Amino acid sequence: MFDSNNPEINIDELMQKIREEVAKRPGYTQPLATKNNADIGDTTGLISKIGYIESLLINAESRAYARTKWPDKLNRFPFNLSSKLQKFLLKLINFFFKDQREVNFNLILALKASVTVNGQLIEQINTLKTQMNERLVNFDTHFQGIDQRLSTVDTHFQGIDQRLSTVDTHFQGVDQRLSTVDTHFQGIDQRLSTVDSHFQDIDQYLDVMDLRLQGIDDSLNTINGSVNNSSTDIEEKLNNFKTHIQGMDERHIRNDNYLKNDLIQQKRIIALFLEEARRRLPEPLNQQQVQTFTNEGQHLLDAFYVAFEDQFRGSREEIGNRLKVYLPLIAEAKIGTPNSPILDVGCGRGEWLELLRESGYTAKGIDINRVMQEQCQARKLDVLESDVITYLQSLPDDSLGAVTGFHIIEHLEFPVLIKLLEEVVRVLKPEGIAIFETPNPKNLVVGACNFYSDPTHRNPVFPETIQFCLSFKGLSNVQLMYLNPVEDSPFDKPDIESLTLKNWFFGSRDYAVIGYKK
Repeated sequence: MFDSNNPEINIDELMQKIREEVAKRPGYTQPLATKNNADIGDTTGLISKIGYIESLLINAESRAYARTKWPDKLNRFPFNLSSKLQKFLLKLINFFFKDQREVNFNLILALKASVTVNGQLIEQINTLKTQMNERLVNFDTHFQGIDQRLSTVDTHFQGIDQRLSTVDTHFQGVDQRLSTVDTHFQGIDQRLSTVDSHFQDIDQYLDVMDLRLQGIDDSLNTINGSVNNSSTDIEEKLNNFKTHIQGMDERHIRNDNYLKNDLIQQKRIIALFLEEARRRLPEPLNQQQVQTFTNEGQHLLDAFYVAFEDQFRGSREEIGNRLKVYLPLIAEAKIGTPNSPILDVGCGRGEWLELLRESGYTAKGIDINRVMQEQCQARKLDVLESDVITYLQSLPDDSLGAVTGFHIIEHLEFPVLIKLLEEVVRVLKPEGIAIFETPNPKNLVVGACNFYSDPTHRNPVFPETIQFCLSFKGLSNVQLMYLNPVEDSPFDKPDIESLTLKNWFFGSRDYAVIGYKK
C-alpha cells in the first residue's frame, strides 16, 4: 500500500525545495550563481561553494529526521488539536514518509561523500598547481641555463671570430713582409741598374779620354793662340796647387810634431846616458846604471804610439762621445768625490779624465807613456807616470771610489791581469765600481783582424772569461755592456740567420765589464 501510494521521488525537485526553504530563513545570504564566475583554477571560490553546499546539507539533514513535536505554527485555530491527536498525526506522517526520509538520508550521505571527494579534488588541484609551479620554475631555470649556454656559445664564437681576426692580421703581416722583401729586391735591382749605369759611364768616360788624347795633338798646334784664353785656367791650377801644398804643410807639421816628440825622448835618453857616463868614466857602468838605461828603453816608442793612437784610435771628440755612456754609472754609484776619487789606469790622451772633470768629478790618471802624460798635463789634468801595479800597491785599502781602464787589459799578460784585479778589489771602497773596456772578439772582424792592427796587443779577452775573473776575485753583480756596433749592416732582417751574421760581422766592436765591491 505504501509503495503504490508514494510516487517516485524527484531529487532535483527536492533539492530545489530545500534551497527555497533555506532562502526563506532569516539571515540567509544570496547563494552563489550556478554559473562559474570564478576561474576554474581559483580553488578559493570552489572551497566557498563547498561550504555553501555543506550548510544546505546540514539543513536538509535536520529536516530529514522524524518529527517528534507538533509545529508551533499549527497550534493556531483551526489546527488547534489535542496532544493525543497531534502525536497520532505525527506518527502517521512519520510512517507515511519513512521511505522518503531514508531516501533523504541516502541523498544527504551521497552529497556529503561528494563534498568530501570535492575537497580531496581541491587538495589534489592545489598539489597539482604547486607541482605545476615547481615545474614551471624548473622550466624557467632550465631555459635560463639554455640562455647561459647560448651566451657561452655566442662568446665562444666571438673568440673564434677574434682568433680568425688575429690569423687575418698575421697573414696581413706576412703579406707586408713579402711586400718588404719585394721592395728590397726592387732596391737590389735598382742598385744593379745603377752599377750598370756606372759602368756605362766609365765606358763613356774612357771614350771621352780617347777623344781627348786624340785632341792633344790638335791642341799642340793651337797652343800659341790660346795662351791668353788659358790664363784663367792657369790661375785655377796654381790655386789648386797652392791648396795642395798647404795640405802637405799641415801633414808635415803634424809629422814634425811626432818627430819632435820622438827626438825629445831620444835626446833625454842620450843626455841621461852621457851624464851617467860622465860620472863613471873611466870606471865601467854598474848594474843600477845599466838598469836605468834599460828602463829608459821602454820609452823609445812613446812618440810612435801617440802618432799611432791619433791615426787608428780616433779623434779626441769621437772618443769622448763614446765614453759618455759610463757617466750614468758613476752618478748612480755616487763616487768621484775627494773622499772617493776615480783612478783611470792607462789614461792615454786623457779623454775620460777630461770628461770627468767637466762633470764635476775628482779623478786622477796614470800612464807610462811620457808623451801622452805631457799632453794631459798641458790640459791641466792630474796624471802621473807610473806602472799600474806599482801605483796600486802604493795605495791603502778601501781608498778609491772607482778604477777604470779603457783598452788596457788586452795589453797585459794573464798573470799581470790577475794581479791587477786583485789590487783593484783591495783599493776599492765598499760599493765602489770597476770598469774595463776592451775590443769584442765575438765580432769576428774585430777578433780576427782589427785587433791585431795594434802591435802592442797581446790576446783578445773573451767577455765571459773576464766577467768570471772579476767575480772570482771578489767583485759582485758583474755585468757585460756591449758597445759601438757597426752601422749600416746589410743583415737587418728579423730572421735568425740574419741576426747571427749581424752579430758575427757587424756586432759590437767593444765591450765593457763592470763590477761592484760589496
